[in-house]
Amino acid sequence: MITRHILIASNNLHKQQEFREIFETAEIFNGVEILLHTPRELGLTLDPDETAATYAGNARIKAQAFYAAFQTQAVMPNPLWVMADDSGLEVDVLDGRPGVLSARYHKAASNGDGCAELLREMMGVAIDQRTARFHAVIVLISPTGHETMVHGICEGHIAYEQRGRDGFGFDPVFLVGGDAQGRTMAELTAAEKHLVSHRGLASRQLKVLSAKY
Repeated sequence: MITRHILIASNNLHKQQEFREIFETAEIFNGVEILLHTPRELGLTLDPDETAATYAGNARIKAQAFYAAFQTQAVMPNPLWVMADDSGLEVDVLDGRPGVLSARYHKAASNGDGCAELLREMMGVAIDQRTARFHAVIVLISPTGHETMVHGICEGHIAYEQRGRDGFGFDPVFLVGGDAQGRTMAELTAAEKHLVSHRGLASRQLKVLSAKY
C-alpha cells in the first residue's frame, strides 16, 4: 500500500482534529494510507503571520513557511507533504464579512464569542437575507515542492440563535442550506459535517494524493 505522510501546517487543534477525521475516510484517496502529523509532533514551533488579503494567500504563507522549516530540520525518514488551509465565513448582507478576517472577528468580539457578535449584527434580518457560506482554500506542497490548490464552499444561512455542541468557530450559527428549522453545522455529527463542509469538500479534491500520481 502507498503511504502519504502529511504535515498539517496549523497549530489550531480544532483544524487538526477535523483533518484527522476527514482523512480517516480512506476511500477518498482510493485506498492510499494517509498519515497526518502536527507541527508539535515534528518539533516545529513556528506561527507564520497571515498577512494576505485572500484565503489562498494565507494558505500559501502557512504551507510555504512550514515546508521551508521542515527542509532545514529533516526530522523524518519518509517524504513529507505539507498541507495548509485558510477559511472564513462570508455573509452576504454584511458584504462578505467577516471573510478572511473570521478568526480575528472572534478574537475581537466580547468574551471571544464571535457567534454572539454576529447575531447582534444581524438582528432583525429576515431569513431570506441571511445567506452565507463557508469558504476554504487548501494548499498542498509535495515533497518535491509542487503546489496544488483547491477550494471548498458550503452554502447556507445564518441562524437566529446558537445551537449545537460540536464544531467550532461559527458552526453554531451556520444553517446548512436554507431551512430556518434545519440543523446548524454544530448539530451535525462529524461524519455528516465532513460530507458537506467547506474543508471536507476541498479535501476530496486533493486527487494528487491518490495512488495514480
